Amino acid sequence: MKKDPSIVISFVLLVLMASLYRILPGRPLGFAPQIAMALFAGSIVKDKKYSFLLPLFSMLVSDILYEVLFKFRISATPGFYSGQAVNYILFIGLTVIGFAIQQTKPVQILTGAFAGTTMYFILSNFAVWIGGGLDIANQPYPKTMAGLLHCYAEATPFYRGSLYATIIFSALLFGGYFLINKYVVQKPVPVSS
Repeated sequence: MKKDPSIVISFVLLVLMASLYRILPGRPLGFAPQIAMALFAGSIVKDKKYSFLLPLFSMLVSDILYEVLFKFRISATPGFYSGQAVNYILFIGLTVIGFAIQQTKPVQILTGAFAGTTMYFILSNFAVWIGGGLDIANQPYPKTMAGLLHCYAEATPFYRGSLYATIIFSALLFGGYFLINKYVVQKPVPVSS
């Protein structure tokens, strides 16, 4: 399979831009492009094994950047922490959701954005609760239904930010891809006889 250099360059630039955006200080809670990237990659990358690379590389690069900033005391957020593997597994699942999205169907894109964000919210916060994560007062969530609901309640601002980000970045990614294919990519001209 021949690799188009412009596709590889676009892939690298998208990963770098998303990674740098994710570490921006002061961005709204949860407002990052990675969920939209996972859905987009699952939908548009023909060779599905490669579709997982886009969101996973973006997460890895931003986690490395977070870790460097943390080591130099520029950021209070560490790049690597216990339980982090769950995030990577969840992003694999988000990419699989993207497999079901037809890239030209806005309703499917919007449904995928809601489904992906909601799945990530429910499963990641369940993992925080079951794994002994701490609440905003640095106390472990009780292993009760009330403790689980408290964990979800405290994560609601992240969910809201993730949902807005996923809708906006999905519109940009899928819309940009549609427009590039429609107006930029040269379609073969039929030869008349």
